[in-house]
Amino acid sequence: MTAYIPEETLAERWERAGLFFEAKDYAEAARILATVVEDEPEQIAPRLLLARAYYHSAQLRRAEEQLREVIARDPVEAYAHLMLGRTLQRQGRDREAAGALRVADALRGAFATTAAD
Repeated sequence: MTAYIPEETLAERWERAGLFFEAKDYAEAARILATVVEDEPEQIAPRLLLARAYYHSAQLRRAEEQLREVIARDPVEAYAHLMLGRTLQRQGRDREAAGALRVADALRGAFATTAAD
């Protein structure tokens, strides 16, 4: 468990977290990214990657929390809405998920077509 090396810069921690994420060590990536987000709470990219790491390591409540924070800071972040929908689906919260997925589709311009169209 090497979540944080005090001598590391923020950029070095971000890079190291990315390496753990790419290696599919999502729990370690999340531990590192949590320190990045703590130091730079306004930044969307680290928070979104943290949510993805939580999602892939089945820490779904934590993923949801981070995704809701991303959406609060950037309401038109389509990928965050998509991930929130998928996270809610994995928790068996399909009704809530449907709303998030509709918003994601709308933001991406992927509107459902009907036979009347």
